Amino acid sequence: MPELPEVERAAGLIRRIAVNKRIESVETTEDSIVFSGTTSQEFASQLTGRTVKDAKRYGKVFYLTLDGDGKMPVLHFGMTGMLQVKGEIATYYKETPKTASTDWPPRFMKFILHLVDDTSQPPERTQVAFLDARRLGRIRLCALPLEEPPISGLGFDPILSMPSLEEFSPMVSKRSCPIKALLLDQSFSAGVGNWVADEILYHARVHPEQRCNTLTPEQLEALHTQTAEVCRFAVSVNADDHKFPDHWLFKHRWGKGKKKQHTLKLPSGEPATIKWLTVGGRTSAFVVELQKLPENNNRGGSRRKRERVTITEDAEDSDSSALTEDDAQKPSRKRKVWRKLIHISSALR
Repeated sequence: MPELPEVERAAGLIRRIAVNKRIESVETTEDSIVFSGTTSQEFASQLTGRTVKDAKRYGKVFYLTLDGDGKMPVLHFGMTGMLQVKGEIATYYKETPKTASTDWPPRFMKFILHLVDDTSQPPERTQVAFLDARRLGRIRLCALPLEEPPISGLGFDPILSMPSLEEFSPMVSKRSCPIKALLLDQSFSAGVGNWVADEILYHARVHPEQRCNTLTPEQLEALHTQTAEVCRFAVSVNADDHKFPDHWLFKHRWGKGKKKQHTLKLPSGEPATIKWLTVGGRTSAFVVELQKLPENNNRGGSRRKRERVTITEDAEDSDSSALTEDDAQKPSRKRKVWRKLIHISSALR
């Protein structure tokens, strides 16, 4: 799923190609799931004829500010949403598949903005499309994006509104859940997703399952520093993972166990041991030698059913790869099983 750095890259793309250009027309594909609280027709009507003034981001959400009266488009990528400029390859999350194409209009398009620069002679025209293969993204219209859902329900943004250490520490230590689960909670830290959370924990030397109320002041300070720093650096290189440092966990976390060996080293120069565990349904990568659970990690969860955590040597990472055309046509095996279970359950009632 695109996280804070990737969404900031998308907002930057809009700023680069669309600011001060008029939306001459909007081409849409009807989709009652992706268009949330609005229709494709209303979306097109609200945007047509207005000029793009800016593109901004908060957490994993980005929005366009337009001139004139009317609502603003507020966009969330979900798992596989992305932008594509006409004549260019789409900006994919993590890596660009070999099947990527400049075909236009692009497959899985939800809307295309037809932009025109009225100041140039002849008028310069550009098109940018919002794509979403798995239909988990959302397209909304808001009058005041920062004061309405979904942004109004988000926590701090590590780039835009990082709290001070004095504010951050009690926000974390009052909780008893695993720290990885808290970092993924968008009402706590907006924009932090799976790989960013793992990167933060790796640099802070904190185990993803360590409970928040067992963290030491030193660990809290390290978490505070790394939450801001990991996001800051990733944004500074426009989410281009080729420019991430070689010692970042990101460069090594995607290996599939025996099929691909990582080359991450410990500070001593010895090979690091990367293992994966599942916390709250998400795959977490961590370095065994550097991220250890404390002996008092049981504090705070006495009568509640503990979150099931399974350590695996050969990881199948939960972050989805690019969707192929075959993926779009065929439901996954898990989805088929789930549908079958629902059918059986209904028949028994």
